[in-house]
Amino acid sequence: MPEQTLLAKARPPHPGPAGPAGRPGAPRKEAAGPSSDGRNRRVLLRTARAAGPWAVPLLVLVVWQWTAAVGILPPSVLPAPGAVLRAGSDLAATGELQFHILTSLRRILQGFALGAGTGLILGFLVGMSKVTEILLDRSLQMVRTIPHLALVPLMIAWFGIGEEPKILLVALGTFFPIYLNTVTGIRGVDPKLLQLGRSYGLGRWRLVRDIAVPGAMPTILSGIRYSLGVAWMTLVVAETISASDGIGYLAQNARELLRTDQIVLAIVLYALAGLFADLLTRLIERRVLRWHPNYRPQANR
Repeated sequence: MPEQTLLAKARPPHPGPAGPAGRPGAPRKEAAGPSSDGRNRRVLLRTARAAGPWAVPLLVLVVWQWTAAVGILPPSVLPAPGAVLRAGSDLAATGELQFHILTSLRRILQGFALGAGTGLILGFLVGMSKVTEILLDRSLQMVRTIPHLALVPLMIAWFGIGEEPKILLVALGTFFPIYLNTVTGIRGVDPKLLQLGRSYGLGRWRLVRDIAVPGAMPTILSGIRYSLGVAWMTLVVAETISASDGIGYLAQNARELLRTDQIVLAIVLYALAGLFADLLTRLIERRVLRWHPNYRPQANR
């Protein structure tokens, strides 16, 4: 007992949490708001996420300009970016550039609408109905193995060099990626969800609208992104072979005139068109698939 009493006297009292005036036992005030380091880190992360995709294109542009300036690439092989920009401004001053761009965009929109609409309709029919799958799927798979660009001479023989062969070729190029992705997306929907919907009394239309379409939408949008690239590739070939206007015709005419700056300009226009198409599809993905965890904004994850 004496030893315990001495130890108790020698042990310093346990200080309680300091209050506002420093007295023991008063509640401690926590720091409010995020730290400046955390805010700076988030700002840097957002900046890097926004500027990161442009790092490689800017590096290519710098290397391109440098090699053209020092003479490593002669203008007959690859003109400098300034020469390509001047060629575009000269064509834009006469209105020729805008005319070719609008013509190609009109063909893409018409062909893509025809091919995508048909692919979605048949994809849903084949994916949701065994009878339609038996009747149509094998025949469509046989047609899919035929390269649609090999049909260019036949299209010209049928329709001449008018608008019909170009639009039909773009439609054929976009049809099969969307059709296959739609069928795959429909078949990838969990059957238990469909069974649950039937148990709640949902009809066939409600099952398709409320369960099948949302479940298949990520795969369908992937097919749309891919088919847009195929559509531009098809239009390049169609406008190069049988056209009197459009970006492909601009490149073909520049080749005959040995204008490499206009040829590179046409290539850059196709690249920009593909970029804007991809950005548009990504925007649609973020809008349509807000419920999907993989398509939510990074800040919300």
